[in-house]
Amino acid sequence: MGVAGLKERSYMHNRSKSRIAGLALAGALAVTGAVIGVGTAGATASETTGTVHVWVTQGKGAVSQILLTGAIAEHGTSTAIDKDGKVNENGEYARIKLPQGSFEVNAAQFDQQFAKLQPTIDKATCSAWDTVSADVTLFDGTGSYAGISGTVRVTTSDAYIEPRYATGAKKGQCNFNVNKPLAYFYGPITGSGVVSF
Repeated sequence: MGVAGLKERSYMHNRSKSRIAGLALAGALAVTGAVIGVGTAGATASETTGTVHVWVTQGKGAVSQILLTGAIAEHGTSTAIDKDGKVNENGEYARIKLPQGSFEVNAAQFDQQFAKLQPTIDKATCSAWDTVSADVTLFDGTGSYAGISGTVRVTTSDAYIEPRYATGAKKGQCNFNVNKPLAYFYGPITGSGVVSF
C-alpha cells in the first residue's frame, strides 16, 4: 500500500479507536444475559451458563448504551477505562454497569485488530470502509455478575466519504487527513457468546 496507504490506515484507525469502549461493552453485555438469568439445560444452581446477543450504540464520549436480547432482555451503560480503571475514552477496557451488578471487559484484542486494519479505500470516490471482528473477555464481576467469565465475539463496520483538496498541489485528490469526513457511518456493534458465572 505504500506510505500514503499507511497514513490512510493510521487515519482510519485513529478515528475508529474511540469505538473500543463500545465493542468492549458489547462483549460484556452479551455475556450479561447469560449471567443474569436463563441457564442452559444441565446448569447447576451455583453456575449459570447461556448465550445472549447484544446491540451497542456508541456514545460521543466515554459512555455507550447497550441493549441485550436472548437469554436476558436488559439495557445499561459501558464506560471506557484504562487498565487501571480510570475513565479514558480511548481505553482498552470497559466498566459495565447494570441494575443487578457490574463487571469489566478487556477489549485489547480488538484494539490489536484495529492496529492491523487495512480499510478498503476507493480513491476515485474518496470513500473508505472496514469491518472488524475480535474476541473480548469478561472479568471482575460484582453483584449478580460475581465470578463472571467468558469470551464474546463482537463485530462492527465503519464507512466514510472524505473531502477533496480544493487548492494546492493535491487539488482534486482525496484528503484523508481531515478531522471530520463529509459523511460517515459507525455501524452498530453486535456480538454473541457463551459465558458463565
